[in-house]
Amino acid sequence: MNPINLKKTVAGDLEGVIARLTEALKGQGFGILTRIDFHSKMKEKLGKDLPPVVILGACNPALAFEAYTRAPDVTSLLPCNAVVREIAPSQYSIELAKPSSMMEILGDQELTDMACEADDRLLKALEAL
Repeated sequence: MNPINLKKTVAGDLEGVIARLTEALKGQGFGILTRIDFHSKMKEKLGKDLPPVVILGACNPALAFEAYTRAPDVTSLLPCNAVVREIAPSQYSIELAKPSSMMEILGDQELTDMACEADDRLLKALEAL
């Protein structure tokens, strides 16, 4: 298993895949706080063309609050990134940052252990796609 993220390849169109991912995350208590169309920003800022890449900022408020009350520095690692990246026509890689890997940065084992619940929920969302 990848130590940084959870991944799955799915078929569909960009907006359809994003909608399915959003619903799967919602089923695990996550909402989408932000959306960055990375490919559009690279075109706008650098004039560079990329296949579609969308970064969603996903957050489970209950888990985020629990982590914050344990260690306020955790906010620099929130929200969890959920990436939808075109890898071939009608094929998308879904990549969900593993919260436990992010929490390891802070060096607090209890916080890392708490983040494993978020890992499990994200994995369930990914499996639901």
